[in-house]
Amino acid sequence: MDNFLKELPKLAAEKHLENKKYFAKLKKRTPKKLDLLMQELHDKEFEKTDCLTCGNCCKTTSPIFTEKDIQRISKHFKMKVVTFISQYLERDTDDFYVLKTAPCTFLDLSDNTCFIYDVRPKACREYPHTNRRKFIQITNLTLNNTEICPAVYNIVEALKVKLPL
Repeated sequence: MDNFLKELPKLAAEKHLENKKYFAKLKKRTPKKLDLLMQELHDKEFEKTDCLTCGNCCKTTSPIFTEKDIQRISKHFKMKVVTFISQYLERDTDDFYVLKTAPCTFLDLSDNTCFIYDVRPKACREYPHTNRRKFIQITNLTLNNTEICPAVYNIVEALKVKLPL
């Protein structure tokens, strides 16, 4: 996994234009079965992928924290919302709340587990979003995630084989 993680940014960069064109074509002629196919590819990939051996998403990026996430996590820590925000979060360029630091403050680097797993943000629960309904709406996000998540890279490569355009 370590070697693949080191190579991933380069591999994703090499495939970026090809994947961007693929998704553009897919948007023009979206098959009705796309969500079903993505669910199948996602499930197949995660039968062999263990996120705890990687943790790259938590080490390199921040999820978006919704108001509900902030309230739930603040309550978990028995903190006031404003205190939680000032201690851990900042606004990004799109005005979303994100973590101030990377890797994630709540990541245990010794084993890639999450200190707040049971109350983690919605974006973390749903990551890498490859099994989401209306997948066609998040192809740009998926394209970005091929640089971060080995599973997403593999899923996109498998999609191009299963659904050549």
